[in-house]
Amino acid sequence: MKTYQRSRLTACTAGSLALVAAVAVSGCGSSGGEQKNAVAPQSTPAAGPPSSAAPSTAATPPPAAGDGQVSAAAWAKWHLQPLPAAPAPPADKPVKLGRTGQVPVISAIPTSDKVVFVTIDDGEEKDPKFIEMMNDLKIPVTMFLMDDAIKNDYGYFKPLQAAGNHIQNHTLHHPAMSTKSAVVQKNEVCGDQQVLSQQYGAAPFLFRPPYGDGANTATLNSAVQQCGPRAVVLWRETMQIHDMQYQAGDKKLKPGDIILAHFRGPKDLKGETMTEMFGELLSRIQEQGFSVARLEDYIQPPAG
Repeated sequence: MKTYQRSRLTACTAGSLALVAAVAVSGCGSSGGEQKNAVAPQSTPAAGPPSSAAPSTAATPPPAAGDGQVSAAAWAKWHLQPLPAAPAPPADKPVKLGRTGQVPVISAIPTSDKVVFVTIDDGEEKDPKFIEMMNDLKIPVTMFLMDDAIKNDYGYFKPLQAAGNHIQNHTLHHPAMSTKSAVVQKNEVCGDQQVLSQQYGAAPFLFRPPYGDGANTATLNSAVQQCGPRAVVLWRETMQIHDMQYQAGDKKLKPGDIILAHFRGPKDLKGETMTEMFGELLSRIQEQGFSVARLEDYIQPPAG
């Protein structure tokens, strides 16, 4: 099985550098202890990001994926109970990103709204029923796509993007970044940035390192700065097949939590389908009374 097909993310590197800008609490997709997320101190790189990799803020934003009413029949079709409606996106976004310098590392959004954010990684499984499910339920998600997984069918993700779901950077080949040189790390981030920008017409402004590895290191922060994304995004919970792994000991969702899931199919889900796994994820959210909001509605990308 390829590395990026593992259903459990366990690698996590806690940098030994001093951390100076904590944004939220980070960790890996295991049920182990937590670790402070921060930006490692780092000098400004000599070369700026390539023009093709800079985040695009001039383009008209896509429609909100959660807009519109979802009928009871649509929920029943997928054997699910309705989720509470998400609140309107905040006019003053709680996370604001700058154009230059160190990028923050985020695993949750500071908000009192009873919302969580669903992110889906890699892109290996391309189940057409999942697109049908998303069209029916209008659940907003953020996709962190990796070129090795999606290059056999870039088009699969375009209907999901057209529904308002953003596509963000997850490297070309899914390596454990802390095991790679600075040059390789930059190539991984910049290469995926270029592919995703060309294929989907918008430059990602968020980046997720595979396994969360190296997130708080100066080397990775420098690579991200040079390639265009303006934040590193981790997670608080990881969806497995039927249940979520929680970093917090009380095993409860909290407002602003970011949840990690994957584009996976029966070979990785012990016979379950992508839609069945995602339905289980929505059930765990519904049981705790949360709604799903769009991550990018709570993050202000760089101006200009």
